[in-house]
Amino acid sequence: MSKENALFEDDFDFDFDDELATDTDPLAGFDDVIVEPDVAEVDLDAPMKPTEAVDADVPLSSISGGERPIPAISIVAFVEQAETRELMETVARDRRLGRASVDIIDGGLGIAIEHLAEHGTPNLLIVESHADSRSMINQIDQLAEHAEEGVEVMVIGETNDIALYRQLVARGVSEYLVPPIQPLQLIHSISELFADPDTPFLGKTVAVVGAKGGVGASTIAHNLAWSMAENGQLNTTLVDLDVAFGTTALDFNEDPAQTVLDALLDPERADESVINRLLSKATDRLSLFTAPANVADVPEIPAGAYAKVIGTVQRSVPFVVLDLPHTWSAWLRQTLVNADEVVLVCQPDLASLRNGKNIIDQLTAERPNDAAPRLVLNMAGVPKRPEIPVKDFASAIGIEPSIILPFEPHLFGMAANNGQMISETDATAKPSMAIDHLSSLITGRDVERRPKSLIQKLLGR
Repeated sequence: MSKENALFEDDFDFDFDDELATDTDPLAGFDDVIVEPDVAEVDLDAPMKPTEAVDADVPLSSISGGERPIPAISIVAFVEQAETRELMETVARDRRLGRASVDIIDGGLGIAIEHLAEHGTPNLLIVESHADSRSMINQIDQLAEHAEEGVEVMVIGETNDIALYRQLVARGVSEYLVPPIQPLQLIHSISELFADPDTPFLGKTVAVVGAKGGVGASTIAHNLAWSMAENGQLNTTLVDLDVAFGTTALDFNEDPAQTVLDALLDPERADESVINRLLSKATDRLSLFTAPANVADVPEIPAGAYAKVIGTVQRSVPFVVLDLPHTWSAWLRQTLVNADEVVLVCQPDLASLRNGKNIIDQLTAERPNDAAPRLVLNMAGVPKRPEIPVKDFASAIGIEPSIILPFEPHLFGMAANNGQMISETDATAKPSMAIDHLSSLITGRDVERRPKSLIQKLLGR
């Protein structure tokens, strides 16, 4: 064992042997290739049927969209209790309020009235009051005398009374919340108040990133997008943001004349109609935003261009899968922070463990109110390769794998050579079913593995 590996083993407290024992099962202790904490055990041999049929033209309004960033508004909160101050401090640090300014002042409605008498009115006023209903209503009336027109008001109180709520609404209060209040509950309430009417829908973004190069993150991203679209029957767009070495066009046997680079180089002009013209159609439900085929054609791209292009794509499709390169830069970090879901792809080795834990720690710090990334452990069980046992890997990195994919080079190689996804090559293979399971976890919908048609069988598709 190298000195570096020995030190790393001490840090994570697991046994790593340079010699892989021939009788060691790298998937021991897990349910074949699919693992998800707090989810019922999956029968890999049972047919998978959709819980709800979704047409290709399913209205966007029927699907829960992605998180809306809150605009650059001013928020002033008047709090009476330490728990409420802590809540507001947590909310103020959330990624969705990155553009908003938040001031927290100790004191309830009385202090708020005094403050507004001497200062300007913010876009959002949050006031906490534990007074009785009559006193609260009287103070709200006084507050209204100093509030400018158009200000949104949220009240936090302890009385769970519909009559009080109706009186508050009649006086222009936008929202009334009763503790206990979770940070995301308050964030979503704020987001609803300031939703942009010009962008009534935003699709969910699923950012797929590898802990190191060569772990198969692009393969996972491509197959996941295909499963969501074809087996999950949900309109999906796959965006290849590895503009230097992206393989989306190659993997889907496409040769588009225009690529994602055309949008990234002129993001101000890349509105929804322009981007729709730049996309290529892999299937009726799956659209592709491919990377250039020629590495020499890749110039420097402004960091802000990525967020703008992603945001535009989100407006017209329920799900956007982002195939991210293995690099670390300001735009990539921000893309991961802003994503609705993050899928982290690792192999059961030290480099993946170290890099993956660093990524998880970074995202946990910047996304304190979001779920942890979904961990995909790929290419487990490579013959004669030293591997960290799955249980030790999960314990050290701090996340249980959502799925574990066994090493099956024949299946993936055949799919790649044919320009197919693995589910097209063999829908009943364990990796295909694992990807379908991951799709279900992300979309909340079961998937349907459809039998091949006679023409598909004759064509080998």
